[in-house]
Amino acid sequence: MRKYAIILLLAAGIFITGCQTGQKDTDPVKIAITKTNDYYSALVERNRENTVWINLYGLPVDSALLILGQCDGLLVTGGEDVYPGLYGKLSDTARCEGFDRYRDSLELASIAYALEQKMPVFGICRGLQILNVALNGTLIIDIPTDFDTVVKHRLKDWKKCFHEVTTIPNTLLNKLSNTASDTVNSAHHQGIDHLGNGLRISAYAYDSLPEAIEWAERNNNGFLMATQWHPERLDPDHPLSKNLAVAFLHEAETYHQNH
Repeated sequence: MRKYAIILLLAAGIFITGCQTGQKDTDPVKIAITKTNDYYSALVERNRENTVWINLYGLPVDSALLILGQCDGLLVTGGEDVYPGLYGKLSDTARCEGFDRYRDSLELASIAYALEQKMPVFGICRGLQILNVALNGTLIIDIPTDFDTVVKHRLKDWKKCFHEVTTIPNTLLNKLSNTASDTVNSAHHQGIDHLGNGLRISAYAYDSLPEAIEWAERNNNGFLMATQWHPERLDPDHPLSKNLAVAFLHEAETYHQNH
């Protein structure tokens, strides 16, 4: 409880200072990360100055939502399998590789809040998967077992697992990355089965497995993009890393200026 109180007080200090000064142009942009590590925080820090990040993991969900409400963007990160009971495949639980039910609850609540507020959202690996589930999509339980492919989507040494992805013309991903295809890292055994409501696939692996998603129609929705690969582990200047992170943080800055 003491840890939660300290985090809340620190966060409140940042937010109150910003409100008192009224200097939107100089206030830091604040990014909520559902569960961070050095890779994710570095992705944020290297792609925009004057940006702070807050790790939501470990907080009670209601406290995390209070903090998220003072942030400008949500980064939903990689990790454990999403509990299959959340997308109608409870009978496949034994074929999964471990869950974090607290994290599922935290991220589903955070995603719902961010989408309602039209806050920019960027998902990575598991982040793509739980975004798809949050929008009533489903997942492939185990790619090696359930999906006919020769592509290696995961190796024991994740640093050695790479494959090519192709971006879809006229998607936001294609526009931002300015690339038709490129090589990315890969570290997942699950993936999109049925696509969530309102989404479209913006990149595929050459075995036709979806590798990225975004809104089918932006309309009045906020920025949303998610990748199955890990941009935070790619070369910092890789177009499927840097360009996406810069775009997400730019959208967060715009959200910051308007709220």
